[in-house]
Amino acid sequence: MPGPEKMSLNTATVKQQWDLKQCIEGAARHGIGAVSPWRDKLHEYGAEEARRMLDANGVAVSGLCRGGWYTGEGYLSEAVIDDNKRAVDEAATIGAACLVMVVGGLSPDSKDLVRARSLVSEGLAKTLDYARNAGVRIAIEPLHPMYAADRACFNTLGQALDLCDQLGEGIGVALDVYHCWWDPELESQIRRAGKDRLYAFHVCDWLNPTKDLLEDRGMMGDGVIDIPRLRGLVEAEGFDGFNEVEIFSAKDWWVRDPDEVLSILVERGRSAT
Repeated sequence: MPGPEKMSLNTATVKQQWDLKQCIEGAARHGIGAVSPWRDKLHEYGAEEARRMLDANGVAVSGLCRGGWYTGEGYLSEAVIDDNKRAVDEAATIGAACLVMVVGGLSPDSKDLVRARSLVSEGLAKTLDYARNAGVRIAIEPLHPMYAADRACFNTLGQALDLCDQLGEGIGVALDVYHCWWDPELESQIRRAGKDRLYAFHVCDWLNPTKDLLEDRGMMGDGVIDIPRLRGLVEAEGFDGFNEVEIFSAKDWWVRDPDEVLSILVERGRSAT
């Protein structure tokens, strides 16, 4: 089972308790090998200072969350394109293994999923041109279909890989078990992705019953996802990155002592991941 050195703390897991500096120092204190900042946390200190803190604590960066959101204005505005360029620059500065893309759902007042997916494809192509020059890998994160309207109109690993096929080099996927565990084609699509396009692996658990579709994720081992099996599938393809723990939990993990959260996270990394 993975030790803490193979785990990554996504800052969402303790977003209500700690700022970025505390997340980095907490990860180092618990022996966790990496962090994955959300950009709001990164902006608390700025990318240059974040890189200094990461280096000082010997902590790697498994990803930066997030770019994307191409559909939010109903067209590809300069503001959206420029913000994604900034995200690429930030990812490069902190040495992130990838920039994770939550691509956006339906445009405002629209029911046109085909149009939304076309906007995402066009936006990712523009961002990818910029990212290639910066040496930053782009990782599409397919989200559970319950988020198709408001957060991501690409909802299966197969859809994300189709887009990777279309766009070419430098783009892959971030596989979050919370979003993909249910997919009957998941095993074959992981094989299709292979080592070259598996950029990130996110873990948490699906509670049954769940009390909130966004902010009631479970710690590994508390729900119904067979996480060791899925980890085995990605590792069989050669994925050797971090197991990134990303838990949204308004009424449980966000109200606990954050050092307790990290202690349990490390234990569950060994026993349930």
